[in-house]
Amino acid sequence: MDSKVERLLMFCLIGVSLKDNRFLSLRKRTTLKSLFQKRCLGRLWERLYEEVGAATFQLFPFGAKMSKISESDIPFTHRVDNLYQFTYLVRWDEDGNVTITKRHLNWTRSVYGYMTPYVTNNPRGAYLNSRDLDLGRNNNNGTAQASTWGRSYFKDNFDRLVHVKTKVDPTNFFRNEQSIPPLPSREKERGD
Repeated sequence: MDSKVERLLMFCLIGVSLKDNRFLSLRKRTTLKSLFQKRCLGRLWERLYEEVGAATFQLFPFGAKMSKISESDIPFTHRVDNLYQFTYLVRWDEDGNVTITKRHLNWTRSVYGYMTPYVTNNPRGAYLNSRDLDLGRNNNNGTAQASTWGRSYFKDNFDRLVHVKTKVDPTNFFRNEQSIPPLPSREKERGD
């Protein structure tokens, strides 16, 4: 890394540098309602040193003014009663080695699993800007399938967002692996 711009790109895990080399990354985010237990934090540090790639844990504080915005006011619902968002990520150089890639992916998924008792659940909070494809993928099976990840990102706002999507993009032209699908035409006619 020669420039501040390149270091910033690497820090943000955008996936490219100003040179020809590329890297891969996996980032998962979840929300926490309570402080870490000392035992949990110690084990997280141990897990951090197990990873050979560039692994990072980040805490983003929530609360204060954020908690005064109602969950139904905007799509981002993880404001009220959450102390912070916890991000765990790993970055590694892309070299085409499937074994190395699987090792890094497994490490991140393992830490994600370890954190399960300490994070929000029912649904487990997730952040759409760090799409977590482990939560599921859209294969055009409608809103029931999409709700598996949609509720993690949007909680109760998911249903309202489905109705917005149905009005704004009924053909689902704007879509990705975890986009909110429109209602099928039968449900539109009934007003569900």
